[in-house]
Amino acid sequence: MRQCVKIRKTNETEVKVDLNLDGNGSYKINTGINFFNHMLEQFAHHSGFNLNIDVISHDNDTHHVIEDVAITMGSAILEALGDKKGITRYGETILPMDDALVLSVVDISGRVFSKIDITLKEERTSDFETIMLPHFFSSFAQASQMTIHIKLLDGEDVHHIIEGVFKSFARALKKAVFIDVENTDKIPSTKGVL
Repeated sequence: MRQCVKIRKTNETEVKVDLNLDGNGSYKINTGINFFNHMLEQFAHHSGFNLNIDVISHDNDTHHVIEDVAITMGSAILEALGDKKGITRYGETILPMDDALVLSVVDISGRVFSKIDITLKEERTSDFETIMLPHFFSSFAQASQMTIHIKLLDGEDVHHIIEGVFKSFARALKKAVFIDVENTDKIPSTKGVL
């Protein structure tokens, strides 16, 4: 089973992530940030991963919560993937969310890169600071050792754009971690390692 429980404790937060890559999309999310909870629920549902996240914030700073959740989720995915044998490695999705159209592309490469090509015209949506969107994915990429490209193709409504980002990323990642049944013992790289 490709699953992992990760706990990250700092002076700022305590984050527990319980992840199963081969789940059915069930989730229980408690970060203390309502909009962020909603986005992580969308991520779990659209990736098909089982995802439980529980956060205790010691300093009541949402920046630290979002960053530490990203780090803990990324670390959990990296550990759950193990030696990465048999994975598809690449995934991509173009997803519409009403007026928003978002492209997400993932390479589980062992090389860290994150480019979030999105301009958001508002500083907040609900209780979420929009500046944290690229920071979440940068932290996630570092912890999971992935390459992540996300590009806004169209859209105006900030809520729709961010929701489109999480849904499209989830579906791209679902494709990338999918086991290629014809190559279950192979690393998808001529280098022989990811």
